Amino acid sequence: MGLDYLFYFLVAVIIVGIFYYFYSYNHLLLLYLPVFLQGTLVTLVISIISAIFAIVFGFIGAMGRLSRFPVLRWLATGYVEVIRGTPVLVQLLLWYYGVGFVLSNMGFDPYSSAFQFMTALQNNSLVPDAFNGYFYGIIGLSFNYGAYLTEVFRSGIESVDKGQTEAALSLGLHTRQIMRHIVLPQAIRITVPPFTNNFITLIQDSALLSVLAVIELEHETYALALPQIDANNKLFVFIFGALFYLILCYPLSLLARYFESRFAVAY
Repeated sequence: MGLDYLFYFLVAVIIVGIFYYFYSYNHLLLLYLPVFLQGTLVTLVISIISAIFAIVFGFIGAMGRLSRFPVLRWLATGYVEVIRGTPVLVQLLLWYYGVGFVLSNMGFDPYSSAFQFMTALQNNSLVPDAFNGYFYGIIGLSFNYGAYLTEVFRSGIESVDKGQTEAALSLGLHTRQIMRHIVLPQAIRITVPPFTNNFITLIQDSALLSVLAVIELEHETYALALPQIDANNKLFVFIFGALFYLILCYPLSLLARYFESRFAVAY
C-alpha cells in the first residue's frame, strides 16, 4: 500500500509540475494556440486522406500478393520490398521532384487542375499555393503505408481457416462471394488493431511533409520556434508542438488497445 501511495504522489507531483510549466509560459501559449490548432487540423486531414488511399493501395497489394498469377505476385512483392526497404523521406522527395517533374513535362500540374476545379465551384481561394506539396506528399505517404498495409491485409486474409473456404466452395459459393461474406469479415477483425497502430505512425510521419513546404503541425512548430532568441522559449514551443501530436496519437493508442482486447474474444 505504501508503494501505491508513493506512486500516486509522484504522479500528482508530475502533473502539477506540467501545469505549472505551461502556466509559466502562458503568454506564448495563448499567442500560439490558434496557429497550433490550425496546424493540427491540417495534419489530421492529411493523415485521414493518406490513410484512405493507403487502404486502397494496401488492399490492391494484398490481392496481388495472394493472386494465382505469378506476374501479379512478383509486382506486389516488389512493391512491398522496395517501399519498406527505403526511407519514407527519400520516397517523398522522389514523388515531389521526380514524379512531379515527369508529370509536369507531360502537361499535368496538380495545382492548376485543382485551381480550375475549385474555380468552377467558386472556391479557388481554398487551394493553397503549395498545393503540389500537399498532393505529392499525400500520395507519397499513402504509397508508403500501402506497402505496410499490404502485409497486414495479406496476413489477415491468410489467417482465416482455409477449411471455411473449402466448405463454402462445396456449398456452391464462388470466389467473390467467399471473399466478401466469409473471409473479409473475419480478416477485418484481425487487421483493425495493426491498422490503427499504422495510422498512429502515419500521423507522426506526416511531419516529414514540412520539407515539401506543406504547412502542417511540424512546419508551424519549427516556424514559431526558430525566431525565438531565448532557448527556454524555443524549447517550450517544441514541447507545445509535441503535445498536439500526443493529443492526436494517444487516443488512437487507447483505441488500438481496445480493439486488441475486444477482437481477441472469439465469436
